[in-house]
Amino acid sequence: MLIGRRSNRRRDEKSRWQMPALPWRRIGVAFASLLVLGVALGTLVWLLNRPIEKVTVAGSFQRVSPLDIEKLARGRVVGAGLVSVNLSAVRSELRQLPWVDDVSVARQWPSGLLVQVREQTPIARWNETQLVNVRGLLFTSESRFIPNELPQLRGPPGTDGEVINRYQAMQGHMAEVGMRLVSLELDARGAWQFALDNGVSVRLGRRQIDERAQRFITLVLPWLTARVAKVGYIDMRYTNGFAVGWRSGAQLADNAPRKDTTPDG
Repeated sequence: MLIGRRSNRRRDEKSRWQMPALPWRRIGVAFASLLVLGVALGTLVWLLNRPIEKVTVAGSFQRVSPLDIEKLARGRVVGAGLVSVNLSAVRSELRQLPWVDDVSVARQWPSGLLVQVREQTPIARWNETQLVNVRGLLFTSESRFIPNELPQLRGPPGTDGEVINRYQAMQGHMAEVGMRLVSLELDARGAWQFALDNGVSVRLGRRQIDERAQRFITLVLPWLTARVAKVGYIDMRYTNGFAVGWRSGAQLADNAPRKDTTPDG
């Protein structure tokens, strides 16, 4: 009798447990709503993803051809729709063109692209085949497009940053007195020299470059302004002064600064 009671108890416990009823109606309504929303979104994307029919190129152009920009952009978006087009890839490829500094690419509804191009603005030449832009960065151009009127900067490989920084620092001081640097060179021995647009060359040497450059700006430059026509070169490689090389036929000024007898490098 005891065994029978236990068996009946187990059957009663099993009969009392039932699977909870699921809200199938609400689940069906939610699923149908999501399905309708997905179809609507897919249809909208399909309608908006029209083939790209027009590429508009904007910018101020001197050396970059807008036709080349448009041709390359069109070739890059063949088969792509306005929604699916990879704008970053188009921008990256256009930036590889010579003389292109930066590019922005945007969608123009309903079926066009707007490509805005910024050309490189060179401020100097670097060695034989490269140029320096307004941000002090190097870029490469075909030699036939390198403007000869730009200042010439030279230096061993890997020294472009140092040379460009010194050029930019000194050019501002030159401009204040109406002069302009036309060349700045760091040779393989580590010696610096530069030339001004009035024909005067300046030797800074290999040591104490910052101090010598500052001495030239504060002491020599004001003195030089009134004597440009007579001076051929200035040698700053002296501890307590500088040497002056006079042009042919020029007379040594009585108030020319004195110098040590031997330059120190």
